Amino acid sequence: MKESNAGPAAAACLPSADGSCSICADEAIPGTVLSVDGVSGTAEVDLPTGIATVALDLVDGVSAGDGVMVHLGFAIARVSAHD
Repeated sequence: MKESNAGPAAAACLPSADGSCSICADEAIPGTVLSVDGVSGTAEVDLPTGIATVALDLVDGVSAGDGVMVHLGFAIARVSAHD
């Protein structure tokens, strides 16, 4: 089987203007990054529902204090505190 040299796939789930997923219409939830684990590629995120471990595969350069939109356990976008 031939290996692909293509880079990572682009994020398929992007938040629309109202914060819902433009692909499946589920809502993304805003949260604040508490800490980042660079080894596992995850972050502890403070969400309205509590603190959750969230995958960072779709968003680069996330740091503690950043706002992120979370959908299905993945950070799908970085947002400002004013969004």
